[in-house]
Amino acid sequence: MRISLRLIVSLAIAITLVSVLFAMIQVRNESLRKREDLDRRARVFAESLRETMDLLPQPGSQAKLREIVEKFGSRESLAGVIVYGDHATPLLITSALARKLNSRPPPLDKLPGPGGDGGGSYIHIGPTEMHRYVIRLPRQGALAVFHDASFIETEASQTWRETFLRVLIQMALIVAITILVVRWTIVGHVLQLAQWIRDLRNGKPTLNSGHDAQDVFKPLTKEVSDLALGFHRARASAEEEARLRDAADSLWTAERLKVYLRSTMEGRPFFAVSNREPYIHQYKSGYIETIVPASGLVTAMEPILCASNGTWIAQGSGDADRATADERNRVSVPPGDPKYTLRRVWLSQEEEDGYYYGFSNEGIWPLCHIAHTRPVFRLPDWESYQEANRKFADAVLDEIRDAENPIVLVQDYHFALLPRLIKEARPDANVAIFWHIPWPNPEAFGICPWQHELLEGLLGADLIGFHIQEHCRNFLDTVDRCLESRTEWERGTVTRGSHLTIVKPFPISVELPASPAHPVESDSLYVERESLLRKYGIRVGFIGIGVDRLDYTKGIPERFHGIERFLEQNPFYVGRFTFIQIAAPTRTRIPRYQAIGDEVEQEAARINNRFQTSHWKPIVLFASHHSHQEIEAFYRAADVCLVTSLHDGMNLVAKEFVASRSDGGGVVILSRFAGASHELLDALIVNPYDTAQIAKAIQMALELPPEERRGRMLRLRRVVRENNIYRWAAGLIGAVSGIRLEVPLNGLERR
Repeated sequence: MRISLRLIVSLAIAITLVSVLFAMIQVRNESLRKREDLDRRARVFAESLRETMDLLPQPGSQAKLREIVEKFGSRESLAGVIVYGDHATPLLITSALARKLNSRPPPLDKLPGPGGDGGGSYIHIGPTEMHRYVIRLPRQGALAVFHDASFIETEASQTWRETFLRVLIQMALIVAITILVVRWTIVGHVLQLAQWIRDLRNGKPTLNSGHDAQDVFKPLTKEVSDLALGFHRARASAEEEARLRDAADSLWTAERLKVYLRSTMEGRPFFAVSNREPYIHQYKSGYIETIVPASGLVTAMEPILCASNGTWIAQGSGDADRATADERNRVSVPPGDPKYTLRRVWLSQEEEDGYYYGFSNEGIWPLCHIAHTRPVFRLPDWESYQEANRKFADAVLDEIRDAENPIVLVQDYHFALLPRLIKEARPDANVAIFWHIPWPNPEAFGICPWQHELLEGLLGADLIGFHIQEHCRNFLDTVDRCLESRTEWERGTVTRGSHLTIVKPFPISVELPASPAHPVESDSLYVERESLLRKYGIRVGFIGIGVDRLDYTKGIPERFHGIERFLEQNPFYVGRFTFIQIAAPTRTRIPRYQAIGDEVEQEAARINNRFQTSHWKPIVLFASHHSHQEIEAFYRAADVCLVTSLHDGMNLVAKEFVASRSDGGGVVILSRFAGASHELLDALIVNPYDTAQIAKAIQMALELPPEERRGRMLRLRRVVRENNIYRWAAGLIGAVSGIRLEVPLNGLERR
């Protein structure tokens, strides 16, 4: 109320001052214009009257002169005319002016000089302001023309009255509009925000305000959202820690990971390197918006960076990234609560095309995924890949220049050359690289023209991590065949020269609390499902879900063929089962990715045309990006999740689906060629190339007895909970930080 009152008073004062200022200017200008006009009319009239008087035959003819003066004195709305003699004494005065004077006419100080043009002035005769214009007569004396000038002040007063009335009306309207605007656009939102914060304080699990904030409230909503998320996480962490202490459980949490890292790393500085940055700054509607990519890597790495006050080195990809970075290309993150540093590396468009789209994703990606797509290796792409790795190496070495025994963790296939570049310059650094995609057999990897350089680069690391043991064996076998080295299969090590590299599996996972603070009720889950399906016009009893990037390794067409076969063999489910495919476009500049996008759309359309009715179709395709919250709603609504990767390092979609099903419902159909199949043994494991097997698995998933379905999901959740993302991070960092390096005292080369 006080804010509204201050706003109204401020607006009223501002409008009043502006209105008064403009009224003063208007009155002044209008008065000047009227006075100038009056002076001009008086001059014209006086000159015409003088010419008429000059035509009198006898200068002394008083009667004729009086007649002329009286005749002209009744025109032009004059107050009157006075004729003065040679001694500036009144000779004649019009009767109307004489009645107004009620006394002797005002004398002239002096007559205008011979040939003078005369002049106007303002005098007061009684209470009335008069304009007097005096002009010399050619024969004798002078002529004075009087106009009543009081109308100028009268009109000025009228203007002020109108201005005052207008200001009153404006202020009344503004007060009314302001009250309505404040009530509709400010007070309402403030009350909602207050209720939101009150709910948080009372422990209700609300992480958003439930309404779309207007532009003026977006910064406040963002800050409150961050605060709400912090409260929620802190409360959940405290509850989880209390539960763990009570149950003596060994579950890994973010807090436990931080404690573990402090003791394991012993204060050593930590540096992470990845192609994708954890925070992207972009311009939106004139503001800089911070975007957090939906990535399990960010979830896993942030606790490490925060606990160590470390540095994350990544490519700057947002259009506002340069504006938010300092002169050393650094920015403190997370926004609002900075705990570590993000160092950005800039690549030209040509470098990105060759390094990322070319060598990384048209070469290494299909080389490592046995998905029957021919890898493409071009010399310019290889040169760009080398240059990008050198740029990142320079950034890393600049950051660790003054660091003692740093730990550097490199992420993924974009940086196969980076470990050796770092290690050669800083042999005292513990360097690890985690390879997130599969490693093929030696025959497949031998296709690459630069296999020796890639292996040499990787073996510069002290630790190489893969998702599963099979990929470790493939890597060791590749090194054993391609390079002169000593491979110890039981220990999983490679010695090249005097350098030892450890190769170990670290299966990555997702975050899943041991038990939800607020269990999902079946009734609320049903309402949520119905609301979601109604939003997209879906009215069926059974739902399947698939969530993938539009990538040829994900087996989406094969999945559709399995659904087609399922409907052929089970006509009961025609009109009763709908499969929702969320397929986010990716790497669309690469022809093979454009082709898979077209193929997925064509297959979905073909199958729909074959089976659909006026109110139902079997496949709903969303070829667009969705937020994690939107995807999780689909997970909770689905009866079955299909993951049919043709080849995958891990595939976190299966684990995300399991993590979302706190109700114990849902069934996972999982490809045997995904790394997750080595852990999620209670999923229905299929060969994605076997259409009949996929169809049979869909039928089995939909017809499983509720007790068996719930038992399978509970066991899957136990696996994901115990082997979560924090355990992955702890194992990886614990392994690399525990490696003791034998570094000569004079062996440090610092740039």
